Amino acid sequence: MPTPSPLSSASLTRALPRHENQARGLAQYALDFVFGNLPPTAVLSRLERFHLDSVACGVSALALQTRAPGLLRAEALENPLPSAGRGATCFGSTVPVRLEKAVAANCAAVREWDSNGTNFGYDPARGNTAGEFGHNDFYPVAIAAAQQAGLDGRQTVLGMLAIDEIRGRLAEVYSLKTHKIDHVVHGAIASAAVCGAMLGATVDQIESAIGLFVAHYVPFRAIRAGKQLSDSKGASAALSAEAAVLCVQRGMRGFVGPADIFRNPEALFCLFEPPPRKGDSPFDLTLATGGDDFAVMGMHFKLGLYEHQSAGAIQAIIDLLIAHPALLDDPTQLRSLSVVIYEPAFSIIADPAKRDPRTRQSADHSLPYIVARVLAKAFRSRQAGWEPLMLMPEDYDDAALADQLTRQLIAKIEIRHGGAEYDAKYPDGIPTSVMIEHTTHGRLESGLVMYPAGHARNYSADLPHLLDVKFNRLAALGTADVDALRSRMSHLAGKSAGEIADLYDFSIA
Repeated sequence: MPTPSPLSSASLTRALPRHENQARGLAQYALDFVFGNLPPTAVLSRLERFHLDSVACGVSALALQTRAPGLLRAEALENPLPSAGRGATCFGSTVPVRLEKAVAANCAAVREWDSNGTNFGYDPARGNTAGEFGHNDFYPVAIAAAQQAGLDGRQTVLGMLAIDEIRGRLAEVYSLKTHKIDHVVHGAIASAAVCGAMLGATVDQIESAIGLFVAHYVPFRAIRAGKQLSDSKGASAALSAEAAVLCVQRGMRGFVGPADIFRNPEALFCLFEPPPRKGDSPFDLTLATGGDDFAVMGMHFKLGLYEHQSAGAIQAIIDLLIAHPALLDDPTQLRSLSVVIYEPAFSIIADPAKRDPRTRQSADHSLPYIVARVLAKAFRSRQAGWEPLMLMPEDYDDAALADQLTRQLIAKIEIRHGGAEYDAKYPDGIPTSVMIEHTTHGRLESGLVMYPAGHARNYSADLPHLLDVKFNRLAALGTADVDALRSRMSHLAGKSAGEIADLYDFSIA
């Protein structure tokens, strides 16, 4: 086990300034953190909640036989390790498989619905507001590394938290989407650092792994462009995490990758954003080492299946329906519905090409479809609120995509860009407003929604209850005993190495 270097208990942060080798800094941070002290209970609780949420997403995606997770899981199980060998496992299996294959399969499963946690790269207290997206897709990396290395729950949880911290802080200081690079790069860098630390790699080896990934495996946002999106969108995190783990393994075998990759003038970071001073990286980086100011505390939950930037529109519609329940009397009296949003949401989920989605991957990134589906559920159930209108996998199946009422409502929806006034309020919030023109009730306006339910700065919603509802509904698609699955995945920090090794030993229907 690596020997940690002293951490600063006074500042509870580790600074990685732009004039230093930040790849080595990330490596040393990961080594220190994974074998250090547990954070406060509030941080552990929030981390565990995000992990539970991701497990429900993964189990349900496998139960409903979605293509990419099923394919990658089968690929992993086709080449099991010898029974005496120690490897990692896939969801719903005890068969030890190659580390990178388990990571690819499990990350694909938790990400498939695009329904797990989200971050927007926003930390105004430090002046870091680059606003890059990111998602809690990478917990399976820490679990697989712990299984292979024989680590216990405490080290597993610290690995999970370190991944969120590194990728979350990178998202605050460097916007990948500005350069049409996919956001999973930050998660892959975090995965390389933490997986290497958990497996016992040295600082040199982890630096090589990070350099290898950045130099050879950077994905562009081409995977998210087009009228009908493919499996590549949902599996992006999985494939990048797989590549990161392979880079770690090669580094540990002696393969030397590019050094000092954040300051390399021809690598991603300096190439697209040349720093003012030659020899620097484009940013300073500060990582939490203790206390409760971890990046995970500012991350957001999705309350169902939808692109997170549509949450403001969903909240605005729910607010209007609760305030005016008579709106649900007759869908034909809805004359039009206008949604005003900000960039980059306007370009991503209001693209005219997405007004006629034919695949789930396109529909869950189509604001007109998402809004129409929420309204269709409300009209049919005559109920309003997040719980009855929560979007689930069935809202994106073939029948739902062809549903006549949903399609009729899409035709009545207009999406407009709110301009500089709205853009300035992101990524602090999700600035959205909705205006309805109704035959009987005239014009109704939601007002500006900034912090919808699930957002880290929303304090009015009953978040624990809504997350329980979501977990129960998704998990029930894959297991007959939802409570047993919740118990198995809870209190990870107290679990033994044997319990972590058997964590995925449950049946998926």
